[in-house]
Amino acid sequence: MAGIETLFTNATLADGSLKDIGVAGGRIVSIEPAGAAPRASATVDIAGALLVPAFVEGHIHLDTSFYGDKWIPHKACTNGFDVHERVAFQAENMAQAAPMDERARKQLELCVANGSLQMRSHVMVDGSVGLKLLETILKIREEYRDIIEIQLVAFPQNGILKSPGTPELLDEAIALGADLVGGLDPASFDRDLQGHLDVVFGVAEKRGVGVDIHLHDFGSLGAFTVEEICVRTAALGMQGKVAISHAYGLGDLDPDSARRIGAKIAKAGVSIMTNAPGDHVFPPVALLRSEGVTIFSGSDNIRDSWWPYGDGDMLSRAMMIGYRSGFYTDDELTAAFDVVTTAGAKALGLEGYGIALGGKADFVTLAAEHLPEAVVAVPKPRRVFKAGRLVAENGMVAR
Repeated sequence: MAGIETLFTNATLADGSLKDIGVAGGRIVSIEPAGAAPRASATVDIAGALLVPAFVEGHIHLDTSFYGDKWIPHKACTNGFDVHERVAFQAENMAQAAPMDERARKQLELCVANGSLQMRSHVMVDGSVGLKLLETILKIREEYRDIIEIQLVAFPQNGILKSPGTPELLDEAIALGADLVGGLDPASFDRDLQGHLDVVFGVAEKRGVGVDIHLHDFGSLGAFTVEEICVRTAALGMQGKVAISHAYGLGDLDPDSARRIGAKIAKAGVSIMTNAPGDHVFPPVALLRSEGVTIFSGSDNIRDSWWPYGDGDMLSRAMMIGYRSGFYTDDELTAAFDVVTTAGAKALGLEGYGIALGGKADFVTLAAEHLPEAVVAVPKPRRVFKAGRLVAENGMVAR
């Protein structure tokens, strides 16, 4: 076929068909039955492996991971999970960690090697650190722009109203290059739900950007905050541009209450991020999806002050979500895969995502017969292609 620069042959797609994928200009220009497409000057044999769209790392913290640095033992909260205390531990640990740019590069390459080529990272921006962490991560983003696309959230880790100067810094962060405005537990951390949301949505409306708010609050407080964010979203016509990360409170609700609030979330076009953490309740994935809510995922913290776990592998995260959600059937396992791929792309507003004509040639090969097997087996090694170019293989970023 004319115009094909690279032909990827013998690729097994999610529907079980064996196809040849033609790529030109970093886009998919043809999808033909294996052997039907004319040869191109460059050919890559997928050898029957499962070819899937690159994973979407929808929530990570590039500025706070200790991956690749010395081991820092986890410090438990003194009286149950407490966000304020965890933030204090984080400040202590980061003071003794390796330079942030070194740690961020190692974490980025870990994610790319596992097949994530689209990412949303939260970066601390508040009165305690100013814009210096964001400035560093912006440079790292530019350095890796040819192999991974990164959205950055200006994240007020130390609160907004409790951290002097933070409202102005969030605005400056967007002007500097951050893509979204973040927030943190408006009611329990700043103890002013409406005041906190006034700042977050005020900056977002002024700058024409999206919102992604951390919400750790449990029970009725967490559920009420979700509803208030949905009200704000609808009032400002920001459907599809707002995400709530964690939303633990949704996991505390009885099924009927969860369905009612799920319908509100779906109508407001708000997305929910969960990484199915081991020691907390988390949003009921299947129930919320059945109500039309976009549920996506991310690694969140990788070996940092919040927990020592994390491998930068979104397929592993899909397995974790499926495991903790009690997903057993093929349809349920396929839904877990969707959470770390197509649903993530929708939540992040990605253009040209997926293995389809006109889509970006960003894909990963897996040694699995189909998606359900991929979720439960988490197979490796993998080949990772960005715009049709090999960027990682056998767990290493190509140089």
